[in-house]
Amino acid sequence: MKLNNDNYYSQKANQAYFSVSQVKDFLKCEAYAMAKINGEWVEPPTTPMLIGSYVDSYFEGTLEDFKARTPEIFKKDGSLKSDYIKAENIIQRVEKEVLFMKCMSGKKQVIMTGELFGAKWKIKMDSYIPHEAIVDLKVVQKLRDVSYKNGWKQSFIEKWGYDLQLGIYQEIVRQNTGETLPCIIAAVDKQEYPDLDCILIPDEQLEFQRRELRWKMQRIIDVKNFNEEPKRCGHCDYCRATKKLEKLILPDDLIVFNQ
Repeated sequence: MKLNNDNYYSQKANQAYFSVSQVKDFLKCEAYAMAKINGEWVEPPTTPMLIGSYVDSYFEGTLEDFKARTPEIFKKDGSLKSDYIKAENIIQRVEKEVLFMKCMSGKKQVIMTGELFGAKWKIKMDSYIPHEAIVDLKVVQKLRDVSYKNGWKQSFIEKWGYDLQLGIYQEIVRQNTGETLPCIIAAVDKQEYPDLDCILIPDEQLEFQRRELRWKMQRIIDVKNFNEEPKRCGHCDYCRATKKLEKLILPDDLIVFNQ
């Protein structure tokens, strides 16, 4: 199928193509990912998602359309709720930064498709500057929060797999254009006085993430194609909502479950 802005997020498109967000769903919980693909599980948008979409729509030039589609962001008197006033403050802050606005000056929401790891992929770029860069906009809780994984410090980029996302974007753009472009995250956070930066992701980090995904993809492809039974993680929203009690457990099982 030929993708466009109207059908990019459709169930048919999600069944036909992989996307980075879909792969992340599989890595989180295979049963959850399949339920979303098959239309059996739909998640309502959260406030953090809507704040991000508010800022996205500003850069796309569709903010008024976004407001019309999401009446839940307004109070009864027609004024914006406090969370979306925060989104307005974010927009005002980034508008003052020449580098940030330059990064976000490319073509908006550009769709490309390609093939990777034996599967068809789709991408949609926030700001694509032909011959120069691929830019992804991120509105995060706190830009310099540090988390730990296996004893190693990581930024929000590694925590949420944004380097994997841009690694896939870079390869699909290369397949379509022959150019391996620099990948940048234009990030701003939601603090009262927003912190912001434009972050160049090293090519070595992008390639590492592609290599790491390569050995996981065959299992994901097999599950999506119904050749393997999806595993349940047991603790995501979908698993809790569809859980069926089949046996008695012991107190120690609760401790193992929560690790």
